[in-house]
Amino acid sequence: MARYTGPTDKISRRFGVPLFGSSKALERRAYPPGQHGVRSGRRKQSDYAVALGEKQKLRMQYGLLEKQFRRYYEEAARRRGITGDILLQLLELRLDNVCYRLGLGNTRRAARQFVNHGHIFVNGRRVDVPSYQCKPGDVIKVAEGTRSQQLALRLVDLTQARPVLDWLTMDREKLSGTVVRVPEREEIDPIVNVQQVVELYSR
Repeated sequence: MARYTGPTDKISRRFGVPLFGSSKALERRAYPPGQHGVRSGRRKQSDYAVALGEKQKLRMQYGLLEKQFRRYYEEAARRRGITGDILLQLLELRLDNVCYRLGLGNTRRAARQFVNHGHIFVNGRRVDVPSYQCKPGDVIKVAEGTRSQQLALRLVDLTQARPVLDWLTMDREKLSGTVVRVPEREEIDPIVNVQQVVELYSR
C-alpha cells in the first residue's frame, strides 16, 4: 500500500509544525531544513504557496498521497454541507486515525501499521485496510491473539495520558472502542487552515 516513507523531521521543519506527533526536531532546530535553512529563515510566500503548504500539511498529517487526498476532497465537495468540515470528518473517520484517537498508537503511522498487520476487528470482522471509513456505531476491537493483545496494551500504556475525544468511547481493559458519532469541527482542531485547502482545489 502506497504511503510516504521518507524523513518525518525534515517535513515538520519545512512547515514549522510537528506534523507527525514529535516536536523534538523543531525544538532543536527551529528553522527550515537544508544548507541555507539557518540563513534563509521563513521567507514571505505568495498566496498560492501558502495555500499549497496548508494542503501539504493536512495531507502529510494524515499520511496520504496526493491522489488519495484529492479523492477525499472530491467526495467532500460532492456532499451537501461545508466542504472543509466534511473533508476533515472523512479524514478523521479513517480507521487508522480512529485507532490513533483511541490510543492504539502513539502516532498515526504506528496506528496505521497496527491496522495493516491485522490486529483490528470492526464489528466482529478483521479489517486490515487503514483507509476503511468508520461510521457511528462501529465497534473497534483488538484481535484476541496474544501478540495483538500484548502489543495493544503496550500502545495503550504509551498513550494513557492522552484523553479520548467525546465522539469516541474506549474501554482500555477490554481493548475495545466505539465510534459514537461523527466528530464536530471544533473537536478535530487541525493544525492547518482548511479553508485555504478548499480554495486551492476550487481554482
